[in-house]
Formats: sequence, structure tokens, C-alpha cells
Amino acid sequence: MKCFMYLFIFSWTFFGFSQDLEQKKEKANDSIKQVDNFNQELKKTTSNNIHLLWDELLKKYVSDNGNVNYEGFKSDHKKLLDYIYVLSLVNKNENFNKLSKNEKLAYWINLYNALTVDLIVRNYPIKSIKDIKNPWKQRLWKTANLSYNLDEIEHDILRKMNEPRIHFAIVCASISCPKLQNKAFKANTLDAQLTKATKTFLTDNTKNEITKNQLKLSKIFKWFSKDFETNGTVIDFINRYTTTTISEDAKINYKDYNWNLNE
Repeated sequence: MKCFMYLFIFSWTFFGFSQDLEQKKEKANDSIKQVDNFNQELKKTTSNNIHLLWDELLKKYVSDNGNVNYEGFKSDHKKLLDYIYVLSLVNKNENFNKLSKNEKLAYWINLYNALTVDLIVRNYPIKSIKDIKNPWKQRLWKTANLSYNLDEIEHDILRKMNEPRIHFAIVCASISCPKLQNKAFKANTLDAQLTKATKTFLTDNTKNEITKNQLKLSKIFKWFSKDFETNGTVIDFINRYTTTTISEDAKINYKDYNWNLNE
């Protein structure tokens, strides 16, 4: 009788263990299938589609003049984090290096801006990004293979792509920064978007005052002068995007930079 009982208990335990093991195997297989399916979908996803969620958030929480509703972003923080996570998966995908230059530019510009908004939201309410300790050095985003800080994205990636107009597309959450566009940057419209962002920044008298013989420029032109001098002088660069023809001998001064939050 005891043998029968032990056999029954052993059989039941083994059956339960086997059943539990099978369930775990099924769950593992389901997870593998989900990852495989995601990778297949990712291969089919266009570089424009990955920015749809960011586009939605920008339209919802950024005004036409670039004022940012950080309270709104905070209430929708999960969506913002979802977008950052999607970008981290794209960065990890084997096809990332096959993206065109415009696709990569749009990717990194959007990521930089999304991470900046996330940094502010994590510390909100604040009056300035400079209220945060080492804001451009913080390594907060470590999803999948993505582990960058803002400085690395700007200086080690974007600036090395030989496109000076990125300085009017990436935003440091401050009043004197270029305005945060309320549309995501996309590869197929990138050139027009960068040109528009550059012209908008140059014609904003709170950021630049331009006349034929005298310039009061944003300090962006001072900090990143080398980027604007790859095909001539800073004045040559500005002349391509303004209706005022500036003299090569024009006197240049720089405006104070307002680091108050762009809200």
C-alpha cells in the first residue's frame, strides 16, 4: 500500500513537474516567436513609420511656436518611453547600418529630442535644464543595446555626419535653443525640414539679429563655428538661408543665451 502511495505521489509530482516544464517551454517558444515576428516586422518597417508615435506626441504637446507642454508629456510618459524603446530596438536590428544617411539623421535627431524631453520630464517641474546635474552626460537610457548620453549623440554621431543644419533641429529644452518642431523628422522630407528649421531660427529676432553690416548671432554659431565653416565662412552659411545679403566684412557679436525652459 505504501509503495502504491509513493508511486502515486511520485507520478503526480512528476506529472505536475512535467506539465509545469511544458508550460514554461510553451511560454519560451511563444516569446521566441514574438521576437522573431517583431524582427520580421522591423525589417518591413520603413524608417518613417518608426517615428509615428513621436509625431503623435509632438503634435499633442508642442505648439506651433515651439512651446513645450512638459506637464502633458509627463502625463503621457509611458508613450514617450515606448517610443524610445522602439528606437533602441531599431538600433539593435541588423539592418540599422543599411539605412541611408537621411534615415540615420532623422533617427538620431528624433532620438536626441525625445531623450531631452524625457530628461526634463523625469526632473519636472524645473526652471532650466541646467538645474539638472550634468544633463548632457547622464546615461539614463539603457534599453536593449542603446546606451548613449546626449553629448555622445550630438558630438560623436550627429556632428560627424557633416550636416550643420542639425544644430537647428536638435533642441536643448531652452528658450534660446531652436524651437522643438511639432512634427517628427522623416527621411523622405528631411532636407526640406532642415532648411525650414534653419530659416525659422535665423529669422527669429530673439535668437539672431541680421543686417547687411552687423550681426548679433546666437552663440550656437560661436560654439559650433567649425561645423558652419566646412564650405566657407559662417557668413557664407547664413547667406544661403536669409533674404538679407550679408557683407563678408560684417561685424559679428553674440547674444546672451537664455537657458530658461522652453515651455
